[in-house]
Order: sequence, then structure tokens, then C-alpha cells
Amino acid sequence: MANKELAKADVLQGTLDLMLLQTLATLGPLHGYSIAARLEQVSAGALQVNMGTLYPGLMRLEQRGLLRSEWNVTDTNRKARFYTITAAGRRQLAAEKAAWARMTAIMHTLLHDQG
Repeated sequence: MANKELAKADVLQGTLDLMLLQTLATLGPLHGYSIAARLEQVSAGALQVNMGTLYPGLMRLEQRGLLRSEWNVTDTNRKARFYTITAAGRRQLAAEKAAWARMTAIMHTLLHDQG
């Protein structure tokens, strides 16, 4: 594996939904490119989500009623689908954040507190 590949973090299985919901809860309605750019920004470039992963994730969340979308115009005057978190999405986000906190606490204990 090349150094460039090692420098980029892979999206852990099951974390994409959490990242998408959190991004939209924090920033409000965004289109896919802006979501991907935000994820790269907050990870200081370590995380890059390709569009072939991002859009199916957004569609899956919309089908589950956790997001809704509508067509609008971007700042650069292009037509794009903007995604917004729903009330059900906010509830799901809270549940997933709690589950993530539990799992990271378990992993921290497992990895650091072994005697």
C-alpha cells in the first residue's frame, strides 16, 4: 500500500450514517459535494468520502426517513439536491452518538487499561 493510501483514513463500517447525520444537524441543509468537503475539512484532510459511497448513504438515510432532500441552487448557481436532517434523523443521531460513546469507552478500556 502506498504512503498516500496510508495517509487517508477509511470510513469505518457503520460510521458514514453517523457522520452524515451529524454534519447536517450541525450545518443545516447541504448538497453532497459540500458534505464531502466538510468531512474532509474537519478531519484535516485525513478522511475523503468518494461520491460512490456518499450518495448511496444519503439515499439510504432518506429512504429511512432520517433525511429529506429538495432541489435548490448552489452558491455557484448550479442545481443540486440539498439534504436536511428530519426529526426522526435527530433522534437516530442521538441514539447513534450514545452507542458510539459506549463503544469507544469499551475500546479505550480494552486497548489502554490491560494489565
